[in-house]
Amino acid sequence: MLRAFIAQSPGDPFPRYGLAQELKNTGDLQGAWTEFAGLMEAFPDYVPAFLHAGNTLVALARRDEARAVYERGISVCRRVGDMKTLGEIQSALDSV
Repeated sequence: MLRAFIAQSPGDPFPRYGLAQELKNTGDLQGAWTEFAGLMEAFPDYVPAFLHAGNTLVALARRDEARAVYERGISVCRRVGDMKTLGEIQSALDSV
């Protein structure tokens, strides 16, 4: 169903985010990462993607890549002025 929403609304990041989260929650971490990577590429300022993408990489034991995603997310948060999410991502980065 989420893939249909993505096809109907390709300019909306939320269905892609929802699909990535659903894949992550069902244990398909590689599929989730693929969706998060595509989401961040297509919507580079979509702040919610960075924390969960990094967390997915941590779960996949890809810590260096997770750090890079978190750092990129922090930069995006600063650029768009999202200090709340910046703090969450910084905490995640500090724990990796």
